[in-house]
Amino acid sequence: MASASQKAAPTGDPMSIRNIIAPLIAIIVGMFMVILDGTAMNVAMPGLMEDFKSSMSIVQWTITGYALAQAAVIPLAGWMSDRFGAKQVFLFSIIMFTLGSALCALATTAEQLIVFRIIQGLGGGMVAPIAMAFTFRLSPPGKQGAVMGMIGIPMLLAPALGPVVAGYLVDYVSWHWIFIINLPIGVIAVIVGLRTLPNIERKRVPSLDFLGMIFAPLAFAMLAYGVSSAGGGEGGGGSGWTSPEALVGMIVGGVALIIFIIVELNRKEPLLELRVFKSSDFTRGIILQWIVQIALFGTLFLAPIFLQLAKGYSAFDTGLILLPQALAAGIFMPIGGKLFDRFGARPVVLSGLAIVTVAGFILSQITAETTLLTLMIPLAMLGAGMGLSMMPLNTHIMQSAPRELVSRVTSLTAAAQQVMTSFAIAGLSTILASRVEHYSATNPGPNVVYSSYGDTFFILAIISIVGAIAALLLRRPKQEKGTSMDEKPEMSMMMGH
Repeated sequence: MASASQKAAPTGDPMSIRNIIAPLIAIIVGMFMVILDGTAMNVAMPGLMEDFKSSMSIVQWTITGYALAQAAVIPLAGWMSDRFGAKQVFLFSIIMFTLGSALCALATTAEQLIVFRIIQGLGGGMVAPIAMAFTFRLSPPGKQGAVMGMIGIPMLLAPALGPVVAGYLVDYVSWHWIFIINLPIGVIAVIVGLRTLPNIERKRVPSLDFLGMIFAPLAFAMLAYGVSSAGGGEGGGGSGWTSPEALVGMIVGGVALIIFIIVELNRKEPLLELRVFKSSDFTRGIILQWIVQIALFGTLFLAPIFLQLAKGYSAFDTGLILLPQALAAGIFMPIGGKLFDRFGARPVVLSGLAIVTVAGFILSQITAETTLLTLMIPLAMLGAGMGLSMMPLNTHIMQSAPRELVSRVTSLTAAAQQVMTSFAIAGLSTILASRVEHYSATNPGPNVVYSSYGDTFFILAIISIVGAIAALLLRRPKQEKGTSMDEKPEMSMMMGH
């Protein structure tokens, strides 16, 4: 084993943080570009409707098609990484996303843009799970939390910065530039990745699980579609939980998920390794992750809509108001990672969720007289709390699984996250609509909107409390206490080869 390690690293310790900064830059740039683009489109919707002379129901598919394409390919990320190499699949995904961006910028009809956005989604869907697994494997022993915290920055910064960048481009340039700016970023990510990303030895994998390949994308894509149809949409305007779109999506997705689970549990080497749920540490961690994601993405959904609809701010101004939230998330993400390395997940996640809970209760008290500063402080607290809790929880989940299954675990968690994000938006949209209806009937007036949003933020605070209680059940997996880089010899850290 020693000789293998020496061959892999002719100069120094290949796993020091200094030596992995360059490949981390390639990973962070690629992730940031993909995640930023996902949130930027919301701001461009009115401009797209005007330019294409199309209805909201058609233009909405530029967002829905992108999300469904991502949900469809995420389950395949782990198998493809093992089969073709994580570096190769990551760079191919970035190239496909960049080419899709170029096509989107050239679109002349709504239908063309929908097709090109699907191409974008097929490329971007595998970027995050591969990046997470890649970074986890690169991390030096005892420094996994700190390193994972670094790549967690784009995961929270990009959704918050998306409206700022897109708002400026839509208001002062053109919606085309939302896609044009991806071209130089994508080229930089590919060039840096080619030169710096290490080759991780490909694993022997069985022939592709065709049933899994059919039912996994179908299950996750249809569940995401069904739930988002129920209550998603701009401003929370969905079709309702009993609408044909929602019912078809959830029924087809649910049946496909059941078949997929049965198929995978009966395969020796399945597409997604569901047996990892036998680990109680993993199961506790992923259930808590779902709760935290509902609070996180629920907030990211509610806050900008509240600022635009209730307060009347423009898209660009809304992005600027949310900037402290993004900056706080970016600052506290690496702090959370370092604290995780020292204390484990439980105290760090508890602290983050406590901050989120307090912020949620402050936002639940909003009125027409609430000042801008009074809004920005709890929003910054939300960013700080999420920064503290998200990556320690992700790292805990990966450490709870067998190391040889890391690439499959990130695919599993990313696919579930896609569904949970849709569920958070749909559920909160439904709650918000019901509160508006309640206050309109019982106490009509200018405070209806504020009371409705206040109640919805209160529910988010309760969800955070539930998450904090669940966090008490977290414990350190055995892998945290020992040497964690068992597969270091797999790595060929000869940069550029």
